[in-house]
Amino acid sequence: MSKEFKDFLKDLVSIVAIAFILAMLLRTFVIEARVIPSGSMLPTIQLKDRVMVSKFIYHFKDPQRGDIVVFDPPATLNTNQDYIKRVIGLPGEKVEMKNGKVYINDRPLKEPYLSEPLNYEYGPVVVPENSLLVLGDNRNQSFDSHYWNAWLTFDRLKGKAFATYWPVDHSKLLERGVSFE
Repeated sequence: MSKEFKDFLKDLVSIVAIAFILAMLLRTFVIEARVIPSGSMLPTIQLKDRVMVSKFIYHFKDPQRGDIVVFDPPATLNTNQDYIKRVIGLPGEKVEMKNGKVYINDRPLKEPYLSEPLNYEYGPVVVPENSLLVLGDNRNQSFDSHYWNAWLTFDRLKGKAFATYWPVDHSKLLERGVSFE
């Protein structure tokens, strides 16, 4: 082998190794792709869509109402599968579901991403400190906070889903979209 070829191979191996290490660091600490396993976030996120998840954002700021979060579900659910839901209730807020709507501190939410009104009632409950109430956008078919009899605590958050990227015709940024009426 010529010296040039050996140098080329050495450089190639170095580049591949560095790229691999950078990719693993990015995936572990910064951003991760996830496949959506259920229809609980319909119509916002379709079954089998792929989303990008920011894994570091909640180290710098608290979740906000409307964020779509990926998390390890409460331990009482006995599952090792991550969930994806929308943040609805924040610490200290009174949450109630009635008349087909969600009420936060007795004010109804405007949620344009829902395809149908709620067909159940829940609460009122007060979200504890360091906890969230999360719901799927497909409210009437979602296994979420209103079923669990447990709170999603901040330490179980894995990141914020911020975009769908696959299939290409579903690509979009995921917006909060929630406000008060």
